[in-house]
Amino acid sequence: MTADPQPGQPLTHLDEAGHAHMVDVSAKDVTARSATASGIVLLSAPAVAALREGTVPKGDALAVARIAAIQGAKRTPDLIPLCHPIGLHSVKAELEVVDRGVQISCTAKTADRTGVEMEALTAVTVAALALIDMVKAIDPAAVITDVRVEEKLGGKTGSWHRP
Repeated sequence: MTADPQPGQPLTHLDEAGHAHMVDVSAKDVTARSATASGIVLLSAPAVAALREGTVPKGDALAVARIAAIQGAKRTPDLIPLCHPIGLHSVKAELEVVDRGVQISCTAKTADRTGVEMEALTAVTVAALALIDMVKAIDPAAVITDVRVEEKLGGKTGSWHRP
């Protein structure tokens, strides 16, 4: 479900010669913006039980994943080549143990010239990776799935919510 550019509209991350470049956002207004992303780590029943019982051998896997989400969001422009470094004002990570694994939701907020969707997505993904690192001795077959933007608020295009 990617948005195709409108006919006749240039791709914003390509220059006149077709080379990738960072988009100039200096003329855009600074506005409050937020984005929420989610994902799931599918786990075996023994791994889910260990998370619920607090018996993961490496320690508090959910706390580690929450901190990893915040760190991941803060490092997004170091990982995504054309992503702008922005001032993050808040990163909230929520992890819920469910029967099939762990549901992750991360919301990133800023007041800047560009959105925070990539920060929210990176937060979810890094939280998922940290969680897998914590439980891999119990479940080496863990799977990260369904990482996606759920909503974005603010900026020129306003609000968007996943249908």
